[in-house]
Amino acid sequence: MAGGGRTVFDVFFRLLLPAGLLCLTGCDGPQSTLQPAGDAARVTAALWWGMFGVSVLVTAGVTLLWLYALRARSETPDAAQQRRAQRWLMMGGGVALPVIAIVVLLGFGIPAGHGMLPWPDDERPPLRIEVTGHQWWWQVHYPEAGVTAVNQLHLPVDRPVDLHVRSADVIHAFWVPRLGGKIDAIPGRTNVLRLRATETGTMRAQCAEFCGLRHAHMTMTVQVLPAPAFDQWLERQP
Repeated sequence: MAGGGRTVFDVFFRLLLPAGLLCLTGCDGPQSTLQPAGDAARVTAALWWGMFGVSVLVTAGVTLLWLYALRARSETPDAAQQRRAQRWLMMGGGVALPVIAIVVLLGFGIPAGHGMLPWPDDERPPLRIEVTGHQWWWQVHYPEAGVTAVNQLHLPVDRPVDLHVRSADVIHAFWVPRLGGKIDAIPGRTNVLRLRATETGTMRAQCAEFCGLRHAHMTMTVQVLPAPAFDQWLERQP
């Protein structure tokens, strides 16, 4: 068993650990949910890390039980000991573990859901932007300024924005991972998504609903600007 144990750890350190570290390199970039730049996205990232922590603990516990089961024993347990072990496994793995996991996840998930709800802003009303999905591009309209852009979304930092999302043909889904969650773009219906960016910079939006052959190319550049720079950008548009 000792040789088998060494083999398991060799596989872990030579293959699984480098693969896991390689996966971590994908946690950055203009479309990473783990690099939040908005209020709703920050709540989503916190929820993800909570779920990740729970999954690590569960995986570690299962691995320890597996290693314990592999170790050599000098004696075979009798029928009473086997029944006792089975009861512990049923109660622990079948009842206690799922209940604890669900309670912990709800403890993270319920506050996270409330954190994603629209919030009032007494100082300045939310900026209205109309986003329409087409096969396969995005139309962005600023009704107050009479400005329309294609595949470009400009936002002011630290100001709530109401995105009125609709579709001109098939079902799409609007998603800026660094700013918040997804919302469907449905023909004949308008869904409203409120976002507030807390950092300036360039990000990326993506259609998150398969909508045809060029779905993967249905992206949009999102530029978050300081308020004066955003107003200047609007004024420069034809």
